[in-house]
Amino acid sequence: MPSLVLKTAIGNYGQTEGLKDGSVKSDRFDLEHVEITPVPMIFRRMVRGLEFDVAEMALSTYLCAKHHGKAFTALPIFLTRAFYHGGVAVNVDSGIQSPADLAGKRIGLRSYTLTPGIWTKAILKDQYGLDLDSVTWVLSGDEHVAEYVYPPNVISSEMDSVAEMLLSGEVDAAIGAGPIDSPKVRPLFPNADEDDKAWHNQTRIYPISHLLVVKDELLAAEPWLAEELFSLFADAKKPYIDRLQSQGPANAHDEEQIKMGRIAGGDPIPYDFEGTRHTLEQFIQFNVDQKIIPTAFQPEELFPEQTLSLKG
Repeated sequence: MPSLVLKTAIGNYGQTEGLKDGSVKSDRFDLEHVEITPVPMIFRRMVRGLEFDVAEMALSTYLCAKHHGKAFTALPIFLTRAFYHGGVAVNVDSGIQSPADLAGKRIGLRSYTLTPGIWTKAILKDQYGLDLDSVTWVLSGDEHVAEYVYPPNVISSEMDSVAEMLLSGEVDAAIGAGPIDSPKVRPLFPNADEDDKAWHNQTRIYPISHLLVVKDELLAAEPWLAEELFSLFADAKKPYIDRLQSQGPANAHDEEQIKMGRIAGGDPIPYDFEGTRHTLEQFIQFNVDQKIIPTAFQPEELFPEQTLSLKG
């Protein structure tokens, strides 16, 4: 048994199943999995307490954490991706019929640095011309990175549910409220899949949601670790992608992966820095534009140099 044991917190996905059940292993270390639900609590505990050796992390949380000097570094293992037109919902009493109608309104979301929020706000601004400063952003929670300071047009709700904020009328629209079975709520984009495809075809952006981070002290102590982790996660992903391609979806998560792969044109969850460079550049700039970080990182600054040419 390897002497190096890495305390690891990652979600349960098809691409991580082999890591969790032990069918995909390294000869050089063991992963000691800690199950945490919901997954965003992993980000918070890693950012605030550096609690894990290896952890899943939302991309915007990583950028904010890196700006504030948190002692971990990402690997180009992009665990989850998503498209975001379908995540915007409106209260039918708000009078909102189109993205332009969001100007001057109150929009709810869990946190201002929320990765789906960054992507969605960027789409609303760049694709539909919304002035983000004209919106009052209403939060149901706080930020994972405690040092982060909001822009002046961000306020907090006493409610801890974005869905409740939307149903009550406290906010006119919401990002990431989840499924709501009520005649009081409707999607802003009723043809979200088509809108996602058109946006992707125009921008060539394939949004990243979560990636993997590792404690800096471990990366310094074990120079081989970054590449070995990359290889391990790539090995775990391969049978899942093969199954999707040969057998089709087994559940709703699989169906979503296949749909995203069709839009993006191939592997729905590519682990590839160079192939993702354009998406990273755009997302970093979105974070600057939305006052999450003050200046842009170069994409190469986010990852160990030896991982930049790896593909999986």
